Amino acid sequence: MAAERLVPISGLVSGDQVDDVRRDWEAACSRLNAHALQRAKEITRVARIHRDPFEPLLPILEASSPVGEYRKITAEILKRMPDARRYPRGAAESVRALLMLRLGLHLGLRQKNLRQMLLCPKDRAPTTERELERLKCGELRWSDREAAWEVFVPCAAFKNAGSAYFAKRPFRLLLPDLDGLYGWLDAYVTVHRRVLLGGADDPSTVFVKTRKRTSTNAAYNQTTFYEAWRLTIQRYGIYNPYTGRGAIAGLLPHGPHSVRDVLATHVLKTTGSYEQASYAIQDAPATVQAHYGRFLPQDKAALAAAVLNKVWA
Repeated sequence: MAAERLVPISGLVSGDQVDDVRRDWEAACSRLNAHALQRAKEITRVARIHRDPFEPLLPILEASSPVGEYRKITAEILKRMPDARRYPRGAAESVRALLMLRLGLHLGLRQKNLRQMLLCPKDRAPTTERELERLKCGELRWSDREAAWEVFVPCAAFKNAGSAYFAKRPFRLLLPDLDGLYGWLDAYVTVHRRVLLGGADDPSTVFVKTRKRTSTNAAYNQTTFYEAWRLTIQRYGIYNPYTGRGAIAGLLPHGPHSVRDVLATHVLKTTGSYEQASYAIQDAPATVQAHYGRFLPQDKAALAAAVLNKVWA
C-alpha cells in the first residue's frame, strides 16, 4: 500500500500526519484532491504566458490588414531581385522565395503539405487522385478546363484528414492570377527551377534546394524548409534602420506555419467569423476560436461600431 511508504519530513510532514493518513488513506486522497483543485483554480487566475508564439508576428497581426502587411515582404523581394541574366542563381533563389510566400498566403497549408507538394508541368498529365493518396501529398498542376494553375491535395495528406472541413473530399483550389503570379510561376517552372537543380536529381516537388558542392540532394526536409523560410524573412521581411532594407519594422524571424496565423487573423478582423477563418486554413472553427480568439475583442468592437455608426452618418 502506498501509505506504508510514507515517512516524516522534518519541518514539513510530522509523524502524526503520516499516522493520520495511514489510518484512512481514502479520506486523505479525497482531501488532497480537493486541495489540488482549489490551488489549480488560483494558479489559473494569476498565470501568465511567458513565451508568446505570436510575438514574431505582432506587427503584422496587429495591423488592420494582416495579409496586406505580410504582402509587403513579397514587394521587397521583387524590389531587390537581381538580374537573371547576370546572376541566374540569385534570381532563381529570389523567385523561389517569392513563390513560397505567395503560395503560402493563397493556400494556408501546413509546412508539410507545402513542402511536399509535387509539380506537374503544363505538358504532362496530372497525377491521379489515387496515386496522390498513396503518396499522401498534393500537386500543383495546370487545368486546361479552367485555364488556370490549381492545387489539388487529397484529404489523406492533411494532418486533420478526419475533420468535418474535408468530409472525406480532396482540397482543390484554383490559384488567382493576381499581381503577376502566373508569370512568376511559369518563369520558375521553365527556367529558375532548373537553375536551382543544377543537374541534381529532381525530387518532383514544387520547391527545390539550390545544388551546392556540399549538398546535391535537392529535396527539402522539415528543417531545411523552415530555415529557407526563416532566411527569407530575415533578408526581406525585417526592417533594418541602418541599411533601410526590409519591409516591416519590429518583425522577428519565423517559419512557414506563421502564415496560417496571418490568414486566420486577417479573416477574423475582416468578418468576425471563426467559421470563415477556419476555411482559410482548413481547420475547425473551435480550433480557430481557441487559438486566435485573443486577437479579436477590439476587432469585434470595431465591427459592431461600424454597423452602429451608420445611424449617425
